[in-house]
Amino acid sequence: MGREKRFSRGDFLKVVGAGVVASSTLSTLSGCTVSTTAESGGGGGTGNENALNLYNWSDYVNPKTTIPNFEKKYGVEVTQDFYSDNEALLAKLQAGGTGYDVIVPSDYMVSVMRKSDIIQKLDRSKIPNFDNLSADFRGLPFDPNNDYSMPYQWGTTGILYNKKELGEISSWDVLWDTEYKGEIAMMSDVRETMGAALKLLGYSLNSTKPEQLEEAKQLLLEQKPLLRGYFASFEVRPLVQNGDVLLGHVYSGDGFLAIAENKDLDYAIPEEGATRWVDNMAIPVGAEHVDNAYKFINYILGAKAGASLTNYTYYGSPNEAAEPMIKKEILDDPRIYPPPEVFERLEVIEDIGEATRKYERIFTEVKSA
Repeated sequence: MGREKRFSRGDFLKVVGAGVVASSTLSTLSGCTVSTTAESGGGGGTGNENALNLYNWSDYVNPKTTIPNFEKKYGVEVTQDFYSDNEALLAKLQAGGTGYDVIVPSDYMVSVMRKSDIIQKLDRSKIPNFDNLSADFRGLPFDPNNDYSMPYQWGTTGILYNKKELGEISSWDVLWDTEYKGEIAMMSDVRETMGAALKLLGYSLNSTKPEQLEEAKQLLLEQKPLLRGYFASFEVRPLVQNGDVLLGHVYSGDGFLAIAENKDLDYAIPEEGATRWVDNMAIPVGAEHVDNAYKFINYILGAKAGASLTNYTYYGSPNEAAEPMIKKEILDDPRIYPPPEVFERLEVIEDIGEATRKYERIFTEVKSA
């Protein structure tokens, strides 16, 4: 599922000890033109054919290599605008925010956009580095033939918790433990929160069966009195980090940011299974510099560029060819690269069509109860 906010990672996450990471504050994206702050731009608007307008999550490139090396290699000037969530990206494009050449939507949003004719079908012959992708990141449900999107980075959704206070945890059921009443924060995200309940019940987080959805609803109603509240993932992170709550439902990147600031914390992927989210590159309909968009997508899928990206973000890379150049401490961290038995329990959030309304209705009823 798409993150409400892509958090600034600056010179992000230096590994300390056994996979624990440390972060710094936002750094300027050197080597590219940053034309706007989040959500305010209109695509750069340059008429220069040697240009590329990139609409991305904030601080989601390696500032020392990703853009500078691309510009040097192709003689293309990159202008980068930022959005805070997938819905903001969708709204901008639906409102006529044209001029962007490459966008980075999350899994389910690719499905929405391709069905709404917002993104172009890709010419695979212009992306030879597609062959570098791991089989685990090809043909995912939101774009079964990779006709409209190419994977960029990936991560998980799980539990950020105070390890010093709680010890090791391994199950979603801790978020329903009455002992921690008032010490739990859940994400205000219908698919992720419903997904957590469904996984605890042993069901798919993409279930559309009415009886299973009703069970999930009842489970969330039981949980609600225990909660500090429902929040965006980036709001949950400081609550746990600062000790306001002991447990938080978060995206993996938030978990690593919090751990970097507080050594008492840890991040768990629950044993029942969880979300595996994937962010992707796509070319919007109306892109002004399509040839340069293909160059950029193919460049990111190169082994060297892919490794440099993950070595900066500390998110997983879908690029199998990049792995020999990815830092060993990243590849060996099971929170970033889960072992096969954990990876097999992860699910990608799918577009569930009309059942989406049922999910939204349930979550609205739970929050208003």
